[in-house]
Amino acid sequence: MPEQTAPYDVLITGGTVIDGTGAAPRRADLAVRGGRIVHVGEPAPTATATTVLDAAGLTVTPGFIDLHSHADFSVLAMPDAEACLRQGVTTLVTGNCGLSPFPQAPDEGRDAAGPGTPAGGRWYDLDAFAAAVDEARPALNIAPLIGHGALRTAVMGTGRAPAGDAELASMRALLATAAAQGAFGMSTGLIYAPGSFASTDEIVALAREAAAHDLLYATHMRDEGDHLIEAVREALDVATASRVRLQISHLKAMGPANHGAVDTALAMIDTAVRDGLDVACDVYPYTASSTRLTSRLPDWAMDGGPAALLERLADPETRERILAGLRPAVGRTFLPEGVVLAMMGPGRYSDRIGDSIADVARDEDVEPAAAVLNVLAAHRGEVMIVNHAMAEDDVDTVLRHPSSAVASDGWVLHAPGDGHPHPRNFGTFARVIGHYVRENRVLELADAVRKMTSLPASRLPLPDRGTLAPGQVADVVVLDPATMTDRATFADPWQYATGVRDVLVAGERVLRGGEVTGARPGRALRRDAARKSPIRNRGTIAGRPA
Repeated sequence: MPEQTAPYDVLITGGTVIDGTGAAPRRADLAVRGGRIVHVGEPAPTATATTVLDAAGLTVTPGFIDLHSHADFSVLAMPDAEACLRQGVTTLVTGNCGLSPFPQAPDEGRDAAGPGTPAGGRWYDLDAFAAAVDEARPALNIAPLIGHGALRTAVMGTGRAPAGDAELASMRALLATAAAQGAFGMSTGLIYAPGSFASTDEIVALAREAAAHDLLYATHMRDEGDHLIEAVREALDVATASRVRLQISHLKAMGPANHGAVDTALAMIDTAVRDGLDVACDVYPYTASSTRLTSRLPDWAMDGGPAALLERLADPETRERILAGLRPAVGRTFLPEGVVLAMMGPGRYSDRIGDSIADVARDEDVEPAAAVLNVLAAHRGEVMIVNHAMAEDDVDTVLRHPSSAVASDGWVLHAPGDGHPHPRNFGTFARVIGHYVRENRVLELADAVRKMTSLPASRLPLPDRGTLAPGQVADVVVLDPATMTDRATFADPWQYATGVRDVLVAGERVLRGGEVTGARPGRALRRDAARKSPIRNRGTIAGRPA
């Protein structure tokens, strides 16, 4: 029985507890004191609390942990993170796909190139970025990875060149610094420049450094379409050579010719695990991805970054070479009817947001590949798309796999806003419970909760989050699985999910009765929470060391 010597801060009574481990739901009360869970179990009739939440008829779960987010490029502008809270998300893992807003070389003046960046900006190191997060006082927690693309840019710029010994040593030193400052891992985006310029040997060298610090290695692989299996093999080869813990990001197969290939990919993961590797994956519950339109181009076209791309597009001969590199993907992994313009700055095509590349091509009487280049040239190479090219059966298959965690791959944290973003920003976790548990029965509820709580927590690791047990941080959600629904659609994405009633972050109520409270108790988490050194802001928004 819980102690009765002092009142609790929060007492949640009468609910069905799903503790995050995959164990069956059970009737239990939950008590919180000092930001920690102090009791989960039989009701205590005489217990008192400052706040009592009656959860009769509802389900109590750990706060959801989004293992793959790009919110490091949006959380400072949207610290309320309402889109996440209304889904029950209490921790966002950032720095994915090789993109992070740190490190920056002391003489670097470039802005971050991450999706959804509200105002640009880089930080000198993780300590500086974490200080900025803490100063913004977000409503939820940020658990940062460091991006390989950011490492490479800090050391080598955006050029398409191999890393020599000196460059590798510099990148490894920056990675070691990030590890010492509490980064949870390193990520790659091998489909994006400048990550796509890296050899496997470069990735192995950095993965060995990550493994030396027991960091997670999360990879957006080099290909998710015609060469998916080769890309999985490369990722596993990196893990074999370095013994790093491997997370394959948002596993999927793009294009009808490749649908079903996830079965082979998952079998390869299973074999690797049997052989002693630590490998898992994550997945978002949609049949469309969202990415930069430039990711469809041959990688040499991005040598030097967007400015260099614009110069190439202005040269007729080079433009024709880019077209020749893009055309083979059209109709296979690049389906013009399914490539929808989502977000871009002012320019000629600003009023075409929500239209497909096929729409633009028909209206201009050009081939789809030419329409892609026209749009990129008119918007300085910075265009986000939603790409419909996946199969529902594949999503089901990956979701069912025991090692797959649920993740959003999102960065939009508040509605409404500009553009036509992917609905995953607003509905990922609600969609799993509403569509894949309640309606389609792809998962059991307890297993779905595990994939959103203890499984992602174990990958980082976050040992004091992801489960409901005494001693754990009180990141807690009260929801109704019978009504939890993702309302955001591809046609109308700017809609919050419903069905989550209450959310606690470190014991503080950030969602009450389905409405935000304005409380913002979140912070930047560090892998070693006991690290003694203070956070020092050694950079500014311009990124230069103080």
